[in-house]
Amino acid sequence: MAAGPAPLVPAALLGRCPRCGRGPLFIRVLEVREECPVCGLDLRAHDAGDGPAVAGIFLVGAIAVIAALIVDTKFGPPLWVHAVLWPVVVLPLTVGVMRVAKAALLGLNYRHRQGV
Repeated sequence: MAAGPAPLVPAALLGRCPRCGRGPLFIRVLEVREECPVCGLDLRAHDAGDGPAVAGIFLVGAIAVIAALIVDTKFGPPLWVHAVLWPVVVLPLTVGVMRVAKAALLGLNYRHRQGV
């Protein structure tokens, strides 16, 4: 077992266990494992809540709206181009942001609940 929690930023970016920093945190895209396969940390006790969804909505939503306004002002494409372009851009970005935010919030939850 590690002496302390894994570094937060690398563990969150790579989707790794908040204790050892080696075990994969996710089973699928956004589904958290029940326990770390490397160090055995029970991940069910740590919850990210609605934070990852809020991060995805605020961050990616703001970026997408600004980008859509810039594209519309600079190029003036027809409406169907916006309808095809922005879902293709926004959906993967949202999932990526939610994944990193979920890993970061689980890591913070682990760090602050360690003594409990």
